[in-house]
Amino acid sequence: WGKTAADDMAKGKFFYAVKKGFKPGVYSSWDECKSQVDKFPAASFKKFASEKDAWAFFRGVDPSAVPEVNKGKLVQTNMKIFFFSKRCHSDEDVESPPKRVKQSESSSSESTDGFTYMGDAVVVYTDGCCSNNGQKGARAGIGVYWGHNHPLNVAERLHGRQTNQRAEIQAACRALELAKENDIKKLVLYTDSKFTINGVTSWVKNWKLNGWRLKSGGEITNKDDFVKLDRLNAELEVVWVNIGLRHVTNRITGQTCRVY
Repeated sequence: WGKTAADDMAKGKFFYAVKKGFKPGVYSSWDECKSQVDKFPAASFKKFASEKDAWAFFRGVDPSAVPEVNKGKLVQTNMKIFFFSKRCHSDEDVESPPKRVKQSESSSSESTDGFTYMGDAVVVYTDGCCSNNGQKGARAGIGVYWGHNHPLNVAERLHGRQTNQRAEIQAACRALELAKENDIKKLVLYTDSKFTINGVTSWVKNWKLNGWRLKSGGEITNKDDFVKLDRLNAELEVVWVNIGLRHVTNRITGQTCRVY
């Protein structure tokens, strides 16, 4: 996880990012990549010397702009994806428009402990939602999904101020807390909240330099939530991945909405 692009190049090792293919993901050999793109209509793939850059291409982000994070190898198996309920309009202040992160679904492997893995990282999905967002009587809930009927799955009411963005951030916090409690060191965390991803991987750096304030000097609406998320994120190795609404299912939607 700590190898550099120079180390990989010295060994003649490359990584292949498949953005459009039978099983999108990042592969460590050309043969694996070829099996995913050969005869696939309008396949999109590219070779990289750095695994970090391969993941950046896969996520649809300029590799030079991606935060330094570590990522494990992928195992080629299918994974069923379940997600939570959607969606209310944002009511939060942001410093700049979110970076564009394309929707993606990658290969992974399920294990006997009920977790899904990418390399040696555990996969988790988080979501937050809020009815009557920004209005009187708003009710918010959070969801954390580790796998089908997994004992660590969470569907609960959000405590404190009831907003959609707080629910998204606190759902991610809950996942990281559960990871720490269960001695999980590495995570691949999927969320459809670009706000949360950009906040924890980019904006928070400037906020801290500005004394946890916006560049304008104004207060950060979700300061306490991001302080908590930033602390948890620093204690684990987390890969943050944006995922689209097309993965939402009625099963998890019902589970989450019942809590509020």
